[in-house]
Amino acid sequence: MKVKKFIASTMPEAMKMVRSELGSDAVILNSKVVQTQGFLGLFKKKNFEVIAAIDSTEPSTQKLQLKEKNRKLPDENKTEVIREHSPKLPVLNEKTQTIDNNLVKELAELKSMMLELSSDVSSKFEKYPGPLKSMNELFIDQDIDHQIRQAVLSELVEKWYSNQNSGSFNQVQAWAKEAIISRISSFQYGGLSYTKKYVNIVGPTGVGKTTSIAKIAAECILKDQKKVAFITTDTYRIAAIEQLKTYAKILSVPVEVCYSIDDFQQAKQKYENYDIVFIDTAGRNFRNKKYVDDLQKIIDFSDEMETFLVLSLTSKLTDMKEIFEKFSSVNINKYIFTKVDETSNYGAMLNMILQYKVGVAYLTNGQNVPDDIVEATPTIIANIILGEDVR
Repeated sequence: MKVKKFIASTMPEAMKMVRSELGSDAVILNSKVVQTQGFLGLFKKKNFEVIAAIDSTEPSTQKLQLKEKNRKLPDENKTEVIREHSPKLPVLNEKTQTIDNNLVKELAELKSMMLELSSDVSSKFEKYPGPLKSMNELFIDQDIDHQIRQAVLSELVEKWYSNQNSGSFNQVQAWAKEAIISRISSFQYGGLSYTKKYVNIVGPTGVGKTTSIAKIAAECILKDQKKVAFITTDTYRIAAIEQLKTYAKILSVPVEVCYSIDDFQQAKQKYENYDIVFIDTAGRNFRNKKYVDDLQKIIDFSDEMETFLVLSLTSKLTDMKEIFEKFSSVNINKYIFTKVDETSNYGAMLNMILQYKVGVAYLTNGQNVPDDIVEATPTIIANIILGEDVR
């Protein structure tokens, strides 16, 4: 265990020093108010002393060297070594300090919360102030990953004490929103960039790939006046072909059914003068390395194609991760999260974004074409997770 003492003029500043040097998993072992010596005993200044620790397994050789070093120290220095590495021993002071009872209570609460942040994921953190406790329970209900939740809550604890131990739930919610947005804003969001001709929509069956294609294509045609065409390689399901043909007829766009790479090559030539070509794939295609290798000979995935992975929010997080891994043979540019209206659990979006470093293109919340689709932004995602909806 690595133990270190921090001294700062305010408790929030001390906590920032702890997190900066030891990380968010650090545990507060002791905290108190200390007085610095002033000039001729005057002008003393109140500071906060925090002793924090983090688990770290030292190599046996380092432990042996430290042991030998301590063994050679004179008696008067041994006390200081023991104090630094054994926080359970009391720190002796020559002068008795008068500490305000309210401050002692605040320090005790802060220590308790920091210890709980490093405790088991199932803990309900009953000792949290009301708004922080409610936010923690919201994160748990949303199935947000424990490490993400722990990091965000650490920020909220600091803000709470920086705000003089006060704040409504709405204020804490605003802090949480800022924390979530700051973590996911570095990735790409929003709909089609129109920098790539081919839009490849991949994902397992039943997540809404074909309906999503129709919604995005309708926006291209009606809003942006683009010339659109469809290609489907999902020849394993007759219903999927007929559904895409129905949408193509409604939107007055051509559709080609490709049973082989040669068919795909011919379709590519046929649609040479089109602005955007949507490709509806069968889930099993991209699990076949030969299919991917052959397709890459026809289309430059980097320069000509952007790929959206469609995931249903009604799926389990473990299933979403498995799906991502299966389709990772091609570069996934963005997610499309579907069935927002069919669940009340949205934490998987945050987990998937942060684990795989992939942003979101669209969110769909119904079956209506061309409606029930929203271009995603970090703010919209944070709002949904925290209780605001896009319906």
